[in-house]
Amino acid sequence: MSTGSEVTQLLVRLRKGEDGVFDKIYPLIYKKLHRMAHSHMIRQSPDHTLSKTELVHEAYLKMIDQTQIEFSDKSHFLAIASRCMRQILIDHARKKHAQKRGGQNKDLTYIDGILSAQKQKAEEFINIDDALNELETLNERLVRVVEMRFFGEMTITETANALDISESTVKRDWMKARGWLYNKLKQRFEVE
Repeated sequence: MSTGSEVTQLLVRLRKGEDGVFDKIYPLIYKKLHRMAHSHMIRQSPDHTLSKTELVHEAYLKMIDQTQIEFSDKSHFLAIASRCMRQILIDHARKKHAQKRGGQNKDLTYIDGILSAQKQKAEEFINIDDALNELETLNERLVRVVEMRFFGEMTITETANALDISESTVKRDWMKARGWLYNKLKQRFEVE
């Protein structure tokens, strides 16, 4: 049995309420989750306090804590994992940003410069999340496509399967979402 169909079978068992199924799914999708986490972490500052492994574990714990979630197949499971990773990283960035708010002191040392760059990176990540939240009020599917493609590094095919839409629709939505986000973020930076 292939990993994809095995995961799907386990998800069916999970929907039926069988105990211990999450523990069987985790080893099957761990490598994919780790690759997703890697794609998230390379966009973070080098001294980010979460590791790839911690991000995978945090996402997994967040998913098993939400027992009302119903997964239909492996693609759907990975899509939800991607959304969880986004939420974890945004929460982390907001906490970092809140800790660094305060004084308007100029950078005095090399370390101060690094901390300033890290603060700017957290602000950019928060701006992306705010823009995605705004886009969600206009078109929720576009946000799901961004989460799966950008945050989850899911392929066009995996995204189409998870959303139950055609691959050409995913490609169009991906282009629309990227264009909308580019314009929205550009406007925000021009205002600041």
